Amino acid sequence: MSAEVSAPSQPRWLSPDEQRAWRAWLYSTLLLQERLDRDLTRSTGISHAYYEILVQLSEAPDRALRMSDLADRCLSSRSRLSHAVSRLQERGWVARRTCETDGRGQLAVLTDEGFGALEQAAPVHVESVRSHLFDQLSAEQVAALEDVGRTLLAHLDPPAAQPK
Repeated sequence: MSAEVSAPSQPRWLSPDEQRAWRAWLYSTLLLQERLDRDLTRSTGISHAYYEILVQLSEAPDRALRMSDLADRCLSSRSRLSHAVSRLQERGWVARRTCETDGRGQLAVLTDEGFGALEQAAPVHVESVRSHLFDQLSAEQVAALEDVGRTLLAHLDPPAAQPK
């Protein structure tokens, strides 16, 4: 997917401006992720990681995905995803089924109860995103944020960079 980066013979140190931009972006994205997770968990009892699984399944045909595809979409290891799906199964929100096309693979399927939980959590999540991100930015900054995001996606995951 992406080429490995090897260290050049001489490091290309960041300029002071780049260093400030890097640290501001890194720290702000970490804080934002933490805040979104805290708001969602506090209000709904659903972690951001579990919410993302429910979202991915809700957007899939028949609300079902192969476990390996779901792990890829959630940027998760197979074992971490399997553990999360087991927890969601215990809540009755996700079921596992054998893949009919090959018999070896497993599908994660969003249940009606899981879809209901997602519907209840979505307004909390979107308000948190709006409050902690978009309400803090001007229209020009939102456009710049999209541009930066698409540029990075084009480098890191070209299929994900395509507009939807």
